[in-house]
Amino acid sequence: MASRLSIGQVAKASGVAAKTIRYYEQIGVLPAPSRATSGYRLYDPPSVERLRFIRRARSLGLPLQQLRTLMSTLNGGSPPALRPRLRVLVRGQLDAVTNQIAELELLRQQLEQVIQRMRIPLPRRAGGACQCLETSSASGRRRRRTAHPSGSLEASP
Repeated sequence: MASRLSIGQVAKASGVAAKTIRYYEQIGVLPAPSRATSGYRLYDPPSVERLRFIRRARSLGLPLQQLRTLMSTLNGGSPPALRPRLRVLVRGQLDAVTNQIAELELLRQQLEQVIQRMRIPLPRRAGGACQCLETSSASGRRRRRTAHPSGSLEASP
């Protein structure tokens, strides 16, 4: 690999589109590269590794805002500080995914109840509304999940 790479070469090597690389630079997730006299961006090999790291973190659902802070550690801070901060982010994402799975399981159960109810004919209510979409837990309000800056989700009424 050459010591200086064009944005196209970095995009191909990292699997991140050139447009996305420019966006990451713009929002501060990736440091601005040096420029050739022609104005073209010139990247070093560690930029490819950073982009691969960012791409993998994004595929795990880690938010860009937190990645920007985390990458500033790599771009000038002490690398040993990265792992504990990354662990907190990954733990928060795991908690959020666990909550989403629980909510999806509840939804699956409700859908199965609806299917079951639709197998048996029910008398219509006076207002004529179909009762087939009602479930045993439909009367209880579901709690909404709201996102927090940490990337975690919290239940709210």
